[in-house]
Amino acid sequence: MLTQLFLVLCLSPLGDGSSTVPTKRDGWHLERHNSINQIVESKKGEVDVVFIGDSITQGWEGAGAKAWEKSFASFRPVNLGISGDRTEHLLWRFDNGNLEGIDPKVAVIMIGTNNFGYRKDTAEEVYDGVVAVVDKLQEKEPQVQVLLLEIFPRGATFNQMRGELLQVNQALQATYKDDKTVTFLPIGHHFIEDDGTISKEVMPDELHLSEKGYQIWADAVAPRIARMLGRSTGVAPPRPRQPLRR
Repeated sequence: MLTQLFLVLCLSPLGDGSSTVPTKRDGWHLERHNSINQIVESKKGEVDVVFIGDSITQGWEGAGAKAWEKSFASFRPVNLGISGDRTEHLLWRFDNGNLEGIDPKVAVIMIGTNNFGYRKDTAEEVYDGVVAVVDKLQEKEPQVQVLLLEIFPRGATFNQMRGELLQVNQALQATYKDDKTVTFLPIGHHFIEDDGTISKEVMPDELHLSEKGYQIWADAVAPRIARMLGRSTGVAPPRPRQPLRR
């Protein structure tokens, strides 16, 4: 099954590799980026957990605010989510201050859905982008324990994009299954009903989470974060890459 999965990724049409090239955004995105840098600067030495991602992560400040306070406040967290971000934008942000001097113990990452939704990247490009994000994060913060979440399902029912998300998630799970510094955590099933649909009570627009959806997310990850904070961390060793291209 795993061999078949990698073959599917290998045979996917190749794009321009933009998912792994650090890319700056302007306008309100840059304002948000600079605001995060100011928060990071003010919290040096006071951050244990960072949440990294796109609008779904930024939403902890909106629909997810109650769940954030209830489930994560004791973790001394900082939200590094910016709406619309793709993997390449995180790579740029990591090089431009978002992690400067805070030395988090745990980083929670969920990124990639906008690579599919906005630019129609291939499954292989999204996989490469997510791995590049993890690699860059560990380069910048070698002490950090990474909690890599699968890309959440989207759409009311199973569709082509969900199938592509599944390919990427399975490849990521295989890549990090024996990694001592990266924990891959599949929690997408918590958002899906028994018949395969996603309720509008959880994802009103079939992508972004409601207050209920954020509580589901918090309940799924808070115990794991607590355990990760309780164990020692170390410099990430070299990691073999999955052979996606032939």
